[in-house]
Amino acid sequence: VQLQASVGGLVQAGGSLRLSCAASGSFTSINEMGWYRLTPGKQRALVAAITSSGSTNYADSVKGRFTISRDNAKKTLYLQMNSLKPEDTAVYYCHVEVTRRWGGITNHWGQGTLVTVSS
Repeated sequence: VQLQASVGGLVQAGGSLRLSCAASGSFTSINEMGWYRLTPGKQRALVAAITSSGSTNYADSVKGRFTISRDNAKKTLYLQMNSLKPEDTAVYYCHVEVTRRWGGITNHWGQGTLVTVSS
């Protein structure tokens, strides 16, 4: 299973950025998908997650500013980030849980993409 994330970038505070993450490989279904972020001195933390049925979950710090979505036909996950703040600066990772053709469930991470928000 491969995850190809879009390139992040440098954004001014108050700006917007959209991340995407496309999944490919050998699996029968994608279950939960999510975005995590890693900042220096901290552990990787959940930003937002979305189930196969479309239920979403957000970190308190991004509620009302970020929107997670998925396109099941394209096997792609999105994160629309609005009203960005300097504290949103981090390396963002996409994560997927998939059901494999042999019946097992496996978890996979994207390569990480840097988002920098300037003040």
